[in-house]
Amino acid sequence: MQMLEKRMPAPVESLRNQSFASPTFLMTGIPGLEGRSIGLSVLFCSLYAVAILGNCIVVLVVVTVPSLHKPMYLFLSMLAVSELGVSVSTLPTVMSVFLFDAREIGIDACLTQMFFIHSFSIMDSGVLWAMAFDRFVAIYSPLQYATILTNSRITMIGLGIASRSVVLMTPLPFLLKRLPFCRANILPHPYCLHSNLIWFPCADTTVNSRCGMFIVLSTFGLDSLFIVLSYVMIVKTVLGIASKEGRLQALNTCVSHICAVLLYYVPMIGVAMAHRFSKHAPPLLYSVLANMYLLVPPVLNPVIYSIKTKEIRKALSRDKRTPEEEQYASGNKISFHRELGFVLKVIKGRMFDVIMGTLRNQSSAPPTFLLAGIPGLEDRGAWLAVPFCTLYAAAFLGNIIILLVVVMVPGLHRPMYLFLSMLAVAELGMSLCTLPTVMSVFLFGAREIGVGACLAQMFFIHYFSIMDSGVLWAMALDRLVAIYSPLQYSTILTHSRVALIGLGIAVRSVVVMAPLPLLLRWLPFCGSNSLAHAFCLHPDLIRLPCADTTLNSHCGLFVVLSTFGLDSLFIFLSYILIVKTVLGIASREGRLRALSTCLSHICAVVVYYVPTIGLGMVHRFGKHASPLLHSLMANVCFLVPPVLNPVIYSIKTKEIRKALGRFFSQKKF
Repeated sequence: MQMLEKRMPAPVESLRNQSFASPTFLMTGIPGLEGRSIGLSVLFCSLYAVAILGNCIVVLVVVTVPSLHKPMYLFLSMLAVSELGVSVSTLPTVMSVFLFDAREIGIDACLTQMFFIHSFSIMDSGVLWAMAFDRFVAIYSPLQYATILTNSRITMIGLGIASRSVVLMTPLPFLLKRLPFCRANILPHPYCLHSNLIWFPCADTTVNSRCGMFIVLSTFGLDSLFIVLSYVMIVKTVLGIASKEGRLQALNTCVSHICAVLLYYVPMIGVAMAHRFSKHAPPLLYSVLANMYLLVPPVLNPVIYSIKTKEIRKALSRDKRTPEEEQYASGNKISFHRELGFVLKVIKGRMFDVIMGTLRNQSSAPPTFLLAGIPGLEDRGAWLAVPFCTLYAAAFLGNIIILLVVVMVPGLHRPMYLFLSMLAVAELGMSLCTLPTVMSVFLFGAREIGVGACLAQMFFIHYFSIMDSGVLWAMALDRLVAIYSPLQYSTILTHSRVALIGLGIAVRSVVVMAPLPLLLRWLPFCGSNSLAHAFCLHPDLIRLPCADTTLNSHCGLFVVLSTFGLDSLFIFLSYILIVKTVLGIASREGRLRALSTCLSHICAVVVYYVPTIGLGMVHRFGKHASPLLHSLMANVCFLVPPVLNPVIYSIKTKEIRKALGRFFSQKKF
């Protein structure tokens, strides 16, 4: 009977709800700006006007100009239609909220809007994949392009994309309609999204959640995978083109599509991350990301295709448009200056809090912190110590061997391998910094650490991590010089210059990290001083003081942007120049040989930056996420690169393999 009683409430409540009034939902505007609805309505009206006008013009131009009746432009018109659908689906409720403050919406209207928003969004994704396929066919088989992508096949592709959207989205409104809604039905946006609506039913939404996940994976997941595969094939085909002009011309036809893909998928991934990992994040974050996701692509895609596509520009020159981008850009400029003034005011105003915290803490006992192991596995510390010991042993052994081989083999005294030895030193330092506390937690259950030791560990962990990032950028520069100017390689990157670069990286790490422990040392810690990991990190420590940590947070953000941010930007620019140089090499073998020298570095960059970005996202947006997620991301970030990088360079670099063979054979003899 108890089992039956547990299973009965959802349908009973569903029947009960049918006898009462249908539930309604309350939409919200921009959190914190409810009193400025008129100004916001002007901004949103302008964005909608640009989006609708721009996409209508693109559709009309493609339809009315016979020379544009080609697959590329027919797919572009489909993209414009789907983006018009997204804009028209959100326009009524957005304007009703900001213009008339009409925030209430019935369940049927809400589910209908949800259906159309997601249907057109899935259509967007499908059309972007079709456009990637179009570019692949045009570059891979230019002579058969018109016979492969005929008008009838394009029509079938368009119908398939539309049918897929309708078929996949149809079950979701019905699955939601059957559930009872008995909670506060306040939506975080001025429109209805499935990821918000499944929060509100007071019944089990597992089926809804899994259906939503299936739709995401079978549409956005597959489409993005096919887009990546299409561009892999495109790059492979372009590298086989003999002339440099031909390669550049082929790649130039893909620029508009790449911009459209980035405009679509980057905001979408941001919205998904916010919904998945930061359910308790500030409402403003949800609002900004959702509005970017649904408004930015329809506004900017017509502009991108008008600027980057010569045929569209020629067709548009007959009926000119008034560009509103200048006004929008100037508005962004004003907001940036206001933001900068606010930050400076905060820094100046918070210095008093830091000084007062210093005076208060001088009279009290120094605080201690409690380290954490793996959440949920606290009673298995001895067993967890085995894999951690294995990882540390692999990291130490691998990096020490790399360091010894580079130092002792004269043939490896070249810039590339000298930078590799610097990377090994940085990763050895990072492993040594985390080893004592990790082993003390898992082997001895000793979780307590004093503030001085914790801040010292924090300093050295971030110091060596910043060194890692700097050395990866130096290695990207080394690859650029080797490929761009191979004859001047040894004269540009001399041993003295390599030493100066290494010294500069080390000094930069010290300079940017030195203020952070000092700013934290004198703040009062009067709450629960439990850390999220088995080592001390700055993002964890700034959550614990019972005083204003705005200055600490801004300093930490400055350190991240001025080190990891700039380094990743320079690495990206270096590889753009490398690819440009490689495309200018005449022979295919030469191009492949040049690119193969970069594989180890690319793997090292991916192994380093992907966990770092993941940990940053979790710390920034997942404050209330599972503690296991925090622990897993931190351990991957600080343990995986030191373990994998020696393996990557030993496997992928022929000179390292040969040197290792000679080194060990000599030792054996």
